Amino acid sequence: MRREFQRVGVAAAAVVLIAAVLAVAGTSYARESDDRGPATATPIKHLVEIFQENVSFDHYFGTYPVAANTDGQPFFPEPGTPSVNNLGNPHDPNAPLLYHNQNSANPFRLSSSQALTCDQNHNYLNEQRAFDHGLMDKFVQNTTTDSCNPPDVPLANTVMGYYDGNTVTAMWQYAQHFAMSDNSYNTVFGPSTPGALNLISGQTGGATPPEVAGNTTQGTDIGDLDPSYDDCSAGTRLSMSGRNIGNLLNDAGVSWGFFQGGFRPTSSPNGVATCGAAHTNVGGATVTDYSAHHEPFQYYASTANPHHLPPASTAEIGHAGPANHQYDMTDFYTALNAGNLPAVSYLKAPRYQDGHPGYSDPLDEQHFVVNVINQLQKSRDWASTAVVINYDDSDGWYDHQMSTIVNHSQTAYDGLSAPGQCGTNPPAGGLQGRCAYGPRLPLLVISPFARVNHVDSTLTDQTSTLRFIEDNWLGGKRVEPMSGTSPDGLTASFDNYAGRLDGLFDFQHPQAGRLFLNPVTGQPTQGGEAH
Repeated sequence: MRREFQRVGVAAAAVVLIAAVLAVAGTSYARESDDRGPATATPIKHLVEIFQENVSFDHYFGTYPVAANTDGQPFFPEPGTPSVNNLGNPHDPNAPLLYHNQNSANPFRLSSSQALTCDQNHNYLNEQRAFDHGLMDKFVQNTTTDSCNPPDVPLANTVMGYYDGNTVTAMWQYAQHFAMSDNSYNTVFGPSTPGALNLISGQTGGATPPEVAGNTTQGTDIGDLDPSYDDCSAGTRLSMSGRNIGNLLNDAGVSWGFFQGGFRPTSSPNGVATCGAAHTNVGGATVTDYSAHHEPFQYYASTANPHHLPPASTAEIGHAGPANHQYDMTDFYTALNAGNLPAVSYLKAPRYQDGHPGYSDPLDEQHFVVNVINQLQKSRDWASTAVVINYDDSDGWYDHQMSTIVNHSQTAYDGLSAPGQCGTNPPAGGLQGRCAYGPRLPLLVISPFARVNHVDSTLTDQTSTLRFIEDNWLGGKRVEPMSGTSPDGLTASFDNYAGRLDGLFDFQHPQAGRLFLNPVTGQPTQGGEAH
C-alpha cells in the first residue's frame, strides 16, 4: 500500500532553563568560557557547523555499526554500540533491504579503493521521482549516474552504493564516541544551494530571478545558480530577499563567521576577486577550491563580501569589518589559535575535501573533518564547544527511509505524489517549490556535552541547527518569514517547525572525552597532530 502524505506541524515548545543543570554543566566543562561572550541558554558558547556535501544517511551509515572488516581498518562495532534505522547486517544473507531490495538493483558495498565515484542526479524533481510515492524503489531509474570521467570509478547502478566504517572510518568513530541522528533530513528535495540557504534562513523563497528553468520556480530556489554578490560567480546569478541568521546575530551582537576553502582571492585585478586556488584530490585530479554556490551568505546583499576582502585584523574575525563575516578557512585557524573563536562558525571545506562525488571523496573529506576537530579539541574553547556535522543534500544516493512530508508543493518540478504534485495541500507561507522534507542525511554532534555512543531518532532537518542557534543565543527569535501564513497558520520559515537537537546532548551529566584521530586512517591517535 502506498504511504499516505502527512502534513505535520512540529509545535515549538518553550525553552525551559533549569539553573541546576547549567550550574552542573558549567562547573564541569565551561568554566573557562562562561565569562566571555553573550549569555547562552546552554553551556555551549561556541557552535562549529561543518557543512559537507552530497551524502545520504545510508550511503555512509547503511550497515552501521557493522562493517565488512575486510580492508585492514578498525573492527566495527565496538561493544555496546546501539543499532540504527539502516539497511541491515551485511553478514545476514536474509537482510531484505540489502539482498532483496525493492529497487531494480541491490545496495552494494564500496571499498576504500572506490572512494572516487560519479556524481549522481540530485535534482529537485528526480529525487522526488526516486521516492515513488514513498515506495523508495525508483532510484536506479531517476538518480543514478554510471558514467563519468577518470579517475572516478564507473560502476553499474552506482546510486545503490554505500560505504562502511572501513572507509568512512572517522565518521563511524565519531558516531561511536559521541552522538548521531538516524532521523534527520534535507529540509527540501534538490541540490546544494537550497540546502545551504535553508541552513542559514529556513527558507528558499524570495529568489530573483523568479523563473529560471530548472533553477527557480515561482520565486523559489530549487537549483544551483551562483550568488549575485560574488565576484567569483559565473552564469546567471541569483539573489535572495529577506533576512538570514547572520542578520539576527549581528542585531544581538553575537560573533559569527562563514569560513570557506578557497575564499581568499588569488588575485584582484581592478578590485575584482579571482578565486583560482586549487588542490589535487586523492585520485590526482586538480580541483578548484572555491565554489560560489556553496556560500549561502553571498546570496544576500546584507551579509555578502563580494570582493572577498580579508579581515583587517585577527581581532575582526567574527565581528563587523571589511570581510562582513565571510572568510577563508585559514582565517578560522587564525582566530582559533589566537583564542578568538566566534560564537557561531560555519565551515565549508575546499572542494576537493567537501565529500562531493565527482571531484571529492570520503578519504579527502576525512582529512578536513579530522584536522578541524583535532585542532578544536586542543583549543581553550573546547570545553564549551559543540561541532555539528551535516550535509547539504543527498546527491541522489539511495536511502531506504521515506521522509515525513511536512510541506506540500504544486509546480512543474514536483512529482512525488503525481506529476506536478508533492501532495495537494497549500504550501506553508504560500511559497511553492519547497516539497519537504527531502532525503535522509547524516547528522553528528561532537562535543564534551554530546551523549556518548548515542543514537537519537528525533525528527530533525537542516534547520534544526538554525533553531539551536536561535534558541541558544537569541532567546528563540526566529528568522522572519518571507510572507504571511498559509491557511492552516504555518509560516514560511522551516526553523519554526524544526525538531530540536537536544536529544544529542547531555548537559546534566556530560561524559564525552576528547577523541583525536589520524586524518589518513581515521583511527584514534595520541598526538592528534594534523597531517
